[in-house]
Amino acid sequence: MNRLPGDWSGAIVYCAGTPWDGNRGTDQHIAERLTRAAPVVYVDPPIWRGHFPSVAAGDLSLAAPGLARVTPFGAPGSTRAVLHRVNDFRVRRAVADALDALAGSAHALILATCHDLLGAADEAVSVFYGTDDFVAGAELMGDSAARLARQQARNLERADRVVVVSEHLAEQWRAPGRSVEVIPNGVDVAAFADVDELPFPADVTLSAPVVGLVGHLSNRIDITLLEALATRDLSLLLVGPRQPSFETDQLDRLIARPNVQWVGARVFSELPSYLRAIDVGITPYPDTAFNRGSFPLKTLEYLAAGRAVVATDLPSVRSLDHDLVRIASGPDAFTAAVEAALAEPRTPELVAARRALAADHSWDARADAFVRLLGLRAPGAYTHP
Repeated sequence: MNRLPGDWSGAIVYCAGTPWDGNRGTDQHIAERLTRAAPVVYVDPPIWRGHFPSVAAGDLSLAAPGLARVTPFGAPGSTRAVLHRVNDFRVRRAVADALDALAGSAHALILATCHDLLGAADEAVSVFYGTDDFVAGAELMGDSAARLARQQARNLERADRVVVVSEHLAEQWRAPGRSVEVIPNGVDVAAFADVDELPFPADVTLSAPVVGLVGHLSNRIDITLLEALATRDLSLLLVGPRQPSFETDQLDRLIARPNVQWVGARVFSELPSYLRAIDVGITPYPDTAFNRGSFPLKTLEYLAAGRAVVATDLPSVRSLDHDLVRIASGPDAFTAAVEAALAEPRTPELVAARRALAADHSWDARADAFVRLLGLRAPGAYTHP
């Protein structure tokens, strides 16, 4: 492995559920901000060489100031029990090799998956981090719910600390003698602060006003709500990747409508431009076990952009406890709430109030809570290698 300059002692090893250069979500936001308190080693999920021949797996690179990245190679078909264990072994070895190459040590290991990786860094503090309801999301991820349940139970017993993104998930994970800390997802306030000064994206051709959904088009979405909006002749902009198995025929028909436009996946840095084109942001999630345990990033990102928000009735939305987010479920009620939001003028005072609400839930504040949980120095006291 490559040797990176600097002092990597007392590092935080972050075993992520998504690769560093994947869709920018909880893993990347938290890991990057933890570098204000300690160096971070970001461990990608294992990849198969045949799928990513250009990736130098196992090599260390500096992904951001104070943040090293390592990508282990794994075997394909890792949802099979035997291969799953093989991949866990390979990731453990990659973690040990990375720390050796850095001449570093681990203060903490944060595990944001159900894999068997606690203790891989000989860490002083191990954290099991529930970024979603892993078991409820098994079918969505093409994995075995029974196996994930066993692995989750093992990690809950072994971890020194347990953190989840929602109170609903905390209620499921709490047990006699087990404390569960709730640190909800947050928002990159600065990334969306200048949305209204940005140019409109050149590829958006819809007539204003525009209702927008930013996120993965997957089984997490209630497509009947999108269809209801489209049949009211509202302009509907969809921004995000598409799950191939998600309601293929229905989604094709929806996208084919003249008042609906899907622009595909966009990197995080491009999202503010698309939010410039949106008047009302929607979070149309059905009431499922997986969604009840989640904390959607998009709701806060709409607010940070100063946009009106309509979301379905889920615990994470209720936890915001603010009338700036309209809550409605079912096609008729959801459509009515969106139309009401469109009819409300976007005044400077209303934009400021939305952004202030988002600022109360910043990623910086979430990372500060993590730092306190880990017993580290105050954020900002650490100097990057």
